[in-house]
Amino acid sequence: MGKFTYETTIKVEFDDRLLLHLQTVVGTKLRRSESFFFSWREDPSLGGGRTTIWVHPNASLIFRYYGSRAPTLNRLWLEVLMHEANSPSGLHVVPEPAEDEPDDTFAPGHVHAAG
Repeated sequence: MGKFTYETTIKVEFDDRLLLHLQTVVGTKLRRSESFFFSWREDPSLGGGRTTIWVHPNASLIFRYYGSRAPTLNRLWLEVLMHEANSPSGLHVVPEPAEDEPDDTFAPGHVHAAG
């Protein structure tokens, strides 16, 4: 499990693989000077609920990994996460699609269900 820290006060644990994908999407958005909402569900052991933050180019972000090896990136998952980040509701954590899924994720009429 890795840890994402926002403005030194908000800390949340994510699987290293998910965290790397989030870092890639967040980094891409911030390099373009694009601000956005980022939401995730809290662990039920912490009371559940959801947290949403406003990510902007001046925000202090830390992505800390505890695994010794960097996970590989799933191009399709990056596309799905980037699509989420570009939406009005912002970036949401969505399940990783299989890499062999058809590349019609955003075809008209196709609904990608978030788990």
